[in-house]
Amino acid sequence: MNVSSPAREFEAVDDYRTRLPNGERITDRKDPVLWSDWSQEAPVSRDEAVHYRDKGYLVRENQFSEDEIDLLINTSLELRSDTGGIRSEDLITEPNSDAVRTVFRLDEHSPTFDRLARDSRLAGVAKFLLGDDVYLHQSRLNYKPGFTGKEFYWHSDFETWHAEDGMPRMRAVSASLLLTDNNRLNGPLMLIPGSQNRFVACQGETPEDNHKSSLKKQEIGVPSQEVLEQMVEELGLDAATGPTGTLIFFDCNTLHASNGNVTPWPRSNAFFVFNALSNRTTAPFAASKPRPEFLAHRGTPRAITPIRGTLDRG
Repeated sequence: MNVSSPAREFEAVDDYRTRLPNGERITDRKDPVLWSDWSQEAPVSRDEAVHYRDKGYLVRENQFSEDEIDLLINTSLELRSDTGGIRSEDLITEPNSDAVRTVFRLDEHSPTFDRLARDSRLAGVAKFLLGDDVYLHQSRLNYKPGFTGKEFYWHSDFETWHAEDGMPRMRAVSASLLLTDNNRLNGPLMLIPGSQNRFVACQGETPEDNHKSSLKKQEIGVPSQEVLEQMVEELGLDAATGPTGTLIFFDCNTLHASNGNVTPWPRSNAFFVFNALSNRTTAPFAASKPRPEFLAHRGTPRAITPIRGTLDRG
């Protein structure tokens, strides 16, 4: 694998300029979606690799045993019920409520989730999809309680990571493990299949400390309704649903969102963002300073060595 220098080699020509003063702009992606050639040794099937390349996401079921899922669910409940040892900046509450919405730096707050992040079923697949060694750009636990869980509006993760974190290229992938059943009614992940091949450069300058408001409700760095209508009409709309234990991978530039949850059924997911080691962050491309460390790993990252075997409390 070719691991290059983290220097800002893209500063002179930014292929993904965004936060524009005079309206949006849609351009073609300039990076691969699938960075590896499929072979019999790949951790996913040929059909799965093609689906990820063409649709921008991949849903995998039956990857974990019942005991492993029980362990992860119980650990997530413990984290939510006892937040005393979690840094305040790592806890995001629901708008107009003290209910926990997100726990960031999940791998630091839980040895069990740290082990999950290094598991070959996550990190090994990420290495294949990105064609490089990987490290954790971000990790978090998302809760969407029944009746009151708020929506996450349409966005491309890469647009934010590029503009505010300094991620140079589209060479990152999110892995989401469902810790509750996600059905079409309780606010599952929605995606625009094929949108990973377009980059929507958004309008509007990045406010100072934009993350303080965007983590509760994102308003900067989101496509307009007109662009979303156009893309959904052309490409369609998918919902990534599945039973507890389902694993969802989606490309950093795939447009996605989730509805609010007014059903009695809560929704909970663990997220791990894997970035290629050769794609480590530099200075932000459209912000005055980088977002805090709990949102984006900075410094010199260490490559993850994927671990095979069963999860346990250790």
